[in-house]
Amino acid sequence: MEIINNNQNLNPITYTPTGEASRTRSFLANVFLLMFIALGVSALFAWQFSVNANLLSYLIVPTTGGLTGLGMVTMFAPIGFVLLMSFGYRRLSAPALMGLFIAYAIINGITFSFILLAYTASSVTGCFLSASAMFGVMAFMGYTTNQDLTKFGRLLMMGVIGILIAMVINFFLHSSGLDYLISIIGVMVFVGLTAYDVQKLKRIGEGLEYSDVSAADTKKMSVLGALTLYLDFINIFLFLLRLFGSRRN
Repeated sequence: MEIINNNQNLNPITYTPTGEASRTRSFLANVFLLMFIALGVSALFAWQFSVNANLLSYLIVPTTGGLTGLGMVTMFAPIGFVLLMSFGYRRLSAPALMGLFIAYAIINGITFSFILLAYTASSVTGCFLSASAMFGVMAFMGYTTNQDLTKFGRLLMMGVIGILIAMVINFFLHSSGLDYLISIIGVMVFVGLTAYDVQKLKRIGEGLEYSDVSAADTKKMSVLGALTLYLDFINIFLFLLRLFGSRRN
């Protein structure tokens, strides 16, 4: 389950919000472009591994149905990639950060192939379209609203921590009721975080108008912004799938 959020490194400059300008739009356009590219890469690899038996054999042992060593790595590697990008932001170059982001999208896509195998194609498609609609609406609201969402962002991050704790507890309890509640709250939290993150990225873009941030650092901020929105979308999709997805027989 992707439930890591990467807000702490997205505000390296101080600024006063101003009107929309070309550099703001360019920054946000790059963020969304990188996010869509990452989603496309993940979707491609998820589909390829789910339909190609030879590729799938690298992840699942055909005779037992258990995970191979590579399969185990792909399950836990995404967390490592996110932590590396988050804490290595200052030291990594822009191309290195971009390479890690694409590699992360690939690993995530390979992991998501298990989802395509577990759930019916119609439920995956329906949840993906629903997640897209929710994400789009909240991104628009975050971009256009004049209300400061900072205080809501703090509450939502507390919600993420609460979800993580509840998921760890339910790992031992195996409560279907608690799992259902976690999924509902998860959708609500990450829908809210989408609006908060888009507003924060908009303000960072506005701050770039009057800052001396280098082009390389701007690219690095774009990658981290794309990572944050990618995580918001993925978590909305996964929680919706837990709620409404139909498993294969």
